[in-house]
Amino acid sequence: MDDKERVQEIIKLLSKEHPDAKIALQYIDPLELLVATILSAQSTDKIVNKVTKKLFKKYVKVEDYANIDLKELENDIKSTGFYRNKAKYLKKMAQMLVNDFNSNVPNSMDELTKLPGVARKTANVVLSNAFGIIEGIAVDTHVKRLAQRLKLTTKKDPNKIEKDLMELVPKRQWQNLSDLFIFHGRRVCKARNPNCKECCMNKLCPSAFSF
Repeated sequence: MDDKERVQEIIKLLSKEHPDAKIALQYIDPLELLVATILSAQSTDKIVNKVTKKLFKKYVKVEDYANIDLKELENDIKSTGFYRNKAKYLKKMAQMLVNDFNSNVPNSMDELTKLPGVARKTANVVLSNAFGIIEGIAVDTHVKRLAQRLKLTTKKDPNKIEKDLMELVPKRQWQNLSDLFIFHGRRVCKARNPNCKECCMNKLCPSAFSF
């Protein structure tokens, strides 16, 4: 069984194991998803959703983020961690949206990755979930960990990992693969204590017997 065949078996097993796999961030429009995804860096979706429940009532338009006092924004997002950098990104991102994109969130990889605080992972999340546009695979810490443990890549850089996965998986499965890996990473294949014994993929995972 080559890697392309193996990853198809992996997707089948994970789809059965996690039929509810989908984005956990709560949002109602592209701006809210963009903000939430930026805040999710080095944080958990649970914490971000708690913060954005209040945040999205206070900041409704792009201009609200662009014009807010930085210290006030820092205080509003403090519990997500790295709040000073995130506040700078959000304010500068909003200002760029106002000045360069007519206050709208763009729907292309090239334009999104020009925004402060937005790399390919964030852009992939926004494109696929807010616009239904699939341009790549969102590689977060869970996707990176599972791809490495499953020996689907030997790379460490997220962009290179994404490229390896894109070559193994048909485009129609890119978003699903990311969602499934994220759910499995949270529930079973955790960073410190992966539950290999209970893992549905343990017979397909080269790393299963190393833990």
